[in-house]
Amino acid sequence: MSPGIPRTTKLPQRLAITASLLIAFTATPAAAQWLNYKTPGIPRTADGKPDLSAPAPHMADGKPDFSGVWRADAAGFDETSRAQDTVKLQPWAAALTEQRKETLGRDSPSTLCLPPGPVVDMGVGRVVQTRDLLLMLWEGTLYREIFLDGRDLPVDPNPDWMGYSVGHWERDTLVIVTAGFNDRTWLDDDGRPHTEALRVTERLHRSDYGHMQITRTFVDPGAFLEPWTVPVKLELDPDHELLEYVCNENERDRVHLVGKASDVKSVKVAPETLSKYVGTYEFKSPTSGKLQNWIFSVNGNQLVLGGAFPSTPLISLSETEFSAPAGFNLVFDKNDSGAATSVVLQSVEGNFKAVRK
Repeated sequence: MSPGIPRTTKLPQRLAITASLLIAFTATPAAAQWLNYKTPGIPRTADGKPDLSAPAPHMADGKPDFSGVWRADAAGFDETSRAQDTVKLQPWAAALTEQRKETLGRDSPSTLCLPPGPVVDMGVGRVVQTRDLLLMLWEGTLYREIFLDGRDLPVDPNPDWMGYSVGHWERDTLVIVTAGFNDRTWLDDDGRPHTEALRVTERLHRSDYGHMQITRTFVDPGAFLEPWTVPVKLELDPDHELLEYVCNENERDRVHLVGKASDVKSVKVAPETLSKYVGTYEFKSPTSGKLQNWIFSVNGNQLVLGGAFPSTPLISLSETEFSAPAGFNLVFDKNDSGAATSVVLQSVEGNFKAVRK
């Protein structure tokens, strides 16, 4: 799923908006969360808006400063999706991935309220940086410690959810190496597994004030046939603060996740009918306010969704309703002449409309 897009069957492990975030925005008093407090000391344009294209800040020792609240952006998601398509798994790992996709992720760490492990990003998160330590904080009372004081990784660490991380500088790039993971977490929403031998190398570069690039490489001979590299782009989210979200007990979702991906049965829809939906639809994120393009095309007898999403063939449920393998439905609205005017994504958080451009 793309940042800013809700989903229905399972919560994403690394996205800018989740069900919990929507609940937090609607159920928490704004004054208590400082939602209207402007970030002091940041560069701004003449109209008072944050200047995300200003030069990147630096620490007193001249090293880049990654501090701030960050969120994943749509461009980073698209690159991540393409990288996911290239991963080569060991046969057992590929089979387990397909099994998890079939059961719609009912055993995912996010469904079970467990830490996401090595794939967690600044979906919405804060970086706090000192000379010898960098902290990554998330809304789910989750954190990572990256030690910058020159220490080595533990030789035989106790397997941990988030692993053990050390970092070093290569000019303006921070290189983080993490090991010591347990094998209970997933590497993506499709359920790609890993073993305790997993080792992750991340290269962080802040190109200007408002943009950060992360290149993450996974090495795990027990699960992968070769190293897997995933690029991610982050954008600074100034004038916002984190909202607390706790999912540690009383989980009640899993018992209701009883369906399977193969339960969805398609109907035949004529290509000429599908062609009426081809085009670009504009969606405005309910949290960030950013605009995204959902692009529909036709491949043979299937409608295909792209743009802010990875290229995803859709299952036809009727002439106007379509299902994605990830577990969300899309319903098209038409005018009196039969032309599509908008499409509605149906989710547990509500219905979200994208208007045809």
